Amino acid sequence: MDQQFCTILENRPLTDLVWQMKLAADTRSVTAPGQFVNLKLEGLYLRRPISICDWDDGSITLIYKVVGTGTEAMTALQAGQQIDTLVGLGNGYNLDKSGSAPLLIGGGVGVPPMYGLAKQLLAQGKDVTVILGFNTRDELFYEAEFRALGARVFVTTVDGSYGTKGFVTDVMKNLPYSYFYTCGPMPMFKAIEKTAVTSGQFSFEERMGCGFGACMGCTCKTKYGNKRICKDGPVLEREEIVW
Repeated sequence: MDQQFCTILENRPLTDLVWQMKLAADTRSVTAPGQFVNLKLEGLYLRRPISICDWDDGSITLIYKVVGTGTEAMTALQAGQQIDTLVGLGNGYNLDKSGSAPLLIGGGVGVPPMYGLAKQLLAQGKDVTVILGFNTRDELFYEAEFRALGARVFVTTVDGSYGTKGFVTDVMKNLPYSYFYTCGPMPMFKAIEKTAVTSGQFSFEERMGCGFGACMGCTCKTKYGNKRICKDGPVLEREEIVW
């Protein structure tokens, strides 16, 4: 974990409720896709954990959804402002287990960490397939960005307004894959658990207090006892999770 005062390079909407923020940052503490940052916002006591979408030597790209006071306040931040940021939190995805044809599944704001993961797996020469799940076409983002990387992309919408009508598992059940990685809401996770035919890794979205393991406020039940999503996760392996 590394505390920095990062300069905002951009902060713009991708949809009505989803925004992209890019920060100038020292990214040496970011070691794997699936890690997150924790942002300190003026006037709010708790930091806001946001998953890392992408990073390079000097910047971090974040994508967040406006769901409450904190994320609403983030939309007012302007390029040039600085923000107190804890960088390199969480354990991230283990790429060594991917096999030759990994499947990446992102639901809603679980999509962003899939981007950095896809980028690294493709760089390793893997045959990457991505499923992006949304409620409706108006919520869709980053389809073109995944395609530009060279991934095979499927989109599902619950209302059928774009792509395949239904849920990510409606596409997943018909695809071959060597391993899966996913991030998204708990109902999606439970459906994937029932559908998946291989091992995989789940990145959990949880409300957090401290964000680095001190408060025990974001625990998940596993076969090895309770694990802290912020410190022991957010990524957990399929076989250890107690549903």
